[in-house]
Amino acid sequence: METWDAVRARRNIRTYRPEPLETAHLERILEAGRRAPSSRNEQRWDFVAVTDRERLAALSRVWRGAAHIANAAAAIALVVSDEPDRHMWGSIQYDLGQTAMLMMVTAADLGIGAGHAHVEDKELIREILDLPAGRTCTHMIGLGVPGDRPLRPIENPARRPFNEVVHRERW
Repeated sequence: METWDAVRARRNIRTYRPEPLETAHLERILEAGRRAPSSRNEQRWDFVAVTDRERLAALSRVWRGAAHIANAAAAIALVVSDEPDRHMWGSIQYDLGQTAMLMMVTAADLGIGAGHAHVEDKELIREILDLPAGRTCTHMIGLGVPGDRPLRPIENPARRPFNEVVHRERW
């Protein structure tokens, strides 16, 4: 798929078919995250890739909006430092957003659905993933073959009109 097609095809997928992902596809998605841009190139993230069914089911309990993780073929937990310096937290979250989107567009390019999830219960995810002290997980990405229909470019997305969103030179 061309990049522009992957961007237009990407949508949040939260229902998946039962087949596993090809290892090479999961590795490519993780590599895309590793290559994501970050503030001052600090790369303040680590990823925990999960494919074990029981662990995926456990991860689905870290937030009410994470139920789709239980049926995903894989999940990627985005792990960062428990940053004591809160003025950097916004920068870290921006970097994680770039990382997550690059992974999700890469997944779409491979025909793999991706759906993000927030992590509310930080202690539960710390236990499930055996995170070391000083590390936390704020977001996860569920991955799998879309359960409803294949990914393909969406011609008329449910988005605000271009001319309503884009302002030129001034508001």
